[in-house]
Amino acid sequence: MAGATPSCVFCAIAAKSTPDNTLLHSDDKVVAFQDINPSAFRHYLVVPVAHIPTVKDLQRKPDDHSLVNHMLEVGKTLLLRDAPQSQQYRFGFHQPPLNSVNHLHLHCLALPYTPSRWRSIKYLSFGPLGFIEAEKFLEKIKPSSTFQ
Repeated sequence: MAGATPSCVFCAIAAKSTPDNTLLHSDDKVVAFQDINPSAFRHYLVVPVAHIPTVKDLQRKPDDHSLVNHMLEVGKTLLLRDAPQSQQYRFGFHQPPLNSVNHLHLHCLALPYTPSRWRSIKYLSFGPLGFIEAEKFLEKIKPSSTFQ
C-alpha cells in the first residue's frame, strides 16, 4: 500500500513527476491539485502520497482515520481560500466500481456545479455505491475506543 504504482497517474502526480501539473498543496502525506475535468466552480482533488487504491482499502485504524481527516482539512482550507464566496461545499469519495482512478482521492467541490445535468448526479449517494461524504466516511472508519 505504501509504495508508488508505476502505472498510476495519481502516484506520478504525488511524486511530482508530471511536467504540466501545478500542485495547490503538498506535504509528506498528501498532494492537492485541480481536477482536469471539473464538475463545479472549483473542483480539487486531494490524494495521499502513498498508493491506496480505494476507500475499500481503509479500515478502522488510527492511521487511516488520521489520513482521511488530514485530506479533508487540506481540501477545506484550499476551498475556503480559493472560493470563499461559495454558498455550498461538498467533500467526498466515489466508491468502487464508480471510482474513476484506482488511487484514493477526495473530491473537494465549491458549488455551483458546472452547467451539465450529469455533473451533479456523479456526486449523489447510492448506499454502498456512488459518492460517500467525507464526514460520513470518517465516522465509518473511526477507530473504536475500546481496547482489545
